[in-house]
Formats: sequence, structure tokens, C-alpha cells
Amino acid sequence: MEDQLGVRIDLRSDAVHVQGPADSVELVRQIFSDFETLRRAGIHPHNGELHGMIKLVLADPEMTLRKLADTGKQRSQGAKRTVQPRSVNQHKYIEAIEQNDMTFGVGPAGTGKTYLAVAMAVSALNAKKVSRIVLVRPAVEAGEKLGFLPGSLQEKVDPYLRPLYDALFDMLEPDRVEKMLEKNIIEVAPLAFMRGRTLNDAFIIMDEAQNTTIEQMKMFLTRMGNNSKAVITGDITQIDLPNPRRSGLVDAINILKGVEGITFCHFEDSDVVRHALVQRIVRAYEAVKSQQQELPLELGDATSINLETKPRQPAKTQ
Repeated sequence: MEDQLGVRIDLRSDAVHVQGPADSVELVRQIFSDFETLRRAGIHPHNGELHGMIKLVLADPEMTLRKLADTGKQRSQGAKRTVQPRSVNQHKYIEAIEQNDMTFGVGPAGTGKTYLAVAMAVSALNAKKVSRIVLVRPAVEAGEKLGFLPGSLQEKVDPYLRPLYDALFDMLEPDRVEKMLEKNIIEVAPLAFMRGRTLNDAFIIMDEAQNTTIEQMKMFLTRMGNNSKAVITGDITQIDLPNPRRSGLVDAINILKGVEGITFCHFEDSDVVRHALVQRIVRAYEAVKSQQQELPLELGDATSINLETKPRQPAKTQ
């Protein structure tokens, strides 16, 4: 608050003293008042949530901590924890999911794309807006070759879908998740299982969409049935396909712009909500990548190309 509002806040033994412009001082007073109201109501957001909520209040003059807490409780009915957006883009992402039948969340790792999508799916299921959740992921290895995995078909694909399970277990009690999985109220499946299906009355999430081919993406997008909602998440800087230019997510972004009912939400490194170090790591990689794109072809590469294109001389005989 001090950094963004240009105020000085002193914590005394009996009061909070605030100095600065009148409108900024009033906003700080409102934030402290709302926080005290939440505390007395038994709502105790942890530091990460509170930091994100304050950022949203500072970015939107009409937003208050109490409004954010109320909407968070409404979205989290039946869930074991309240999920709050921690940045302006996350707030726009949640609103886009509520208002549109298909939403794309595109951005770097750690920005909450998958986590918030699962939270919204659980909220829709608890509110009986849908009758099931379908979580989908392409089974593409991240630069590694794992070979043939032992076990049943489900056991083979489970490692690829673990991030989706982690989000589910964070939202719901483990026993409840297990029962829903047994009854197919929650279905977790690799993308290959989607062909030929029509998904009615479902909240569908596809994670790691950057690793779909163009054909797979088109196939998935046409699975939506009546009263269904789809969220597609991905990071176009982490494509594990042999040919990154064939990424279905990149192709969909270019083709589906302007299509009614589809919204694209783009996240930035400032939206990273994991450890503070993750944000700095993402920025460092982005800086190096932009520098590499500006550099000309290295001499070593040119030499190797020339050597390969020269015809080989026949060996001399004595």
C-alpha cells in the first residue's frame, strides 16, 4: 500500500497512523476497516491471498476486500478452501470463465491457469450448473523418454495427469474426490480418449494445450455438447512437440480470435503466484530468449552448414 499509494503507514501500540494524500489515506482506512470486519467474521486470508486481494483493490477503485471475500465464498461453496484471484489478470480470467462458454488461459508457469480453472469447475459442480467435470491433458513427455510404463492403461496415463489430481485434492476432501472418480462425476483422461465423444452438461478443462497438435486441438474443441463449458490452458513458451510450429494452441489463438463466445486471457510474469523466485526465473528466461531472437546466425552454425553442403571428394588411390 505504501509503494502504490504514496503513503506512510506507522503501526503504533494503539492505532495505525497513515500520512499521505487524502484519497490514498481514505483507501488505506477502508482496507484496514474491511480487514477487521473479515477477521471478526472468522475469515482469515493467508498472506498470499491478502496480498493479491489488496492488489486488486488498489487496481480497481470500486473493489473492496469485503466484495472479494463475498464472491470468493460464493464460488467456493462445498469446497474445503476459498480460492481468491491474486492479480488483475486472474480476476479477469475468473470473470471470463463465468461469462463465456469457452475460455483460453495462456501464459507462463505458475500464473494459476489450471488451478483457477479447476476451482471454477468444482464451484460449477457444487452449484449444480453442470453434472460432471472432465479433465483432459495430452500425454506428451517434457523432453524425456520414459519408455513403456508398467501397469494398467489408467496407471500408465496417471503420471501425465498428476497436476490435475493435485488441484482437485486441494479443493475437495480426498474421500470425496475418490468417490466422484469412481462414479465418473469427475473424469480425468488423456486427450487420445476424447475422439468420437460428445460431452453434455460438463465442465471441461484441457491442460498443457500447447502440446496438442493442430488436429488434436480441433478434435477437442468440437467435443462440446449442450450446457457445457470449456477452459483451455497452456504456455506457448514450453512446447514439447517435435515441431513446435504445429502446436494446436498457437494455431487456435490465430484462428479463433473474434469468434463470439470465446475469450482469450493472457497472463504475464507479474501474475506468477508461486514462490517469488519463480517470477524472477520466468523473467530471466524471457530476457535471454528475446536476446537470442535478435542475434544473427552464429559463425559456428554457418560453418557446419557449409561443410555439409560441400560434395565429398573421393579418396585418392596410390
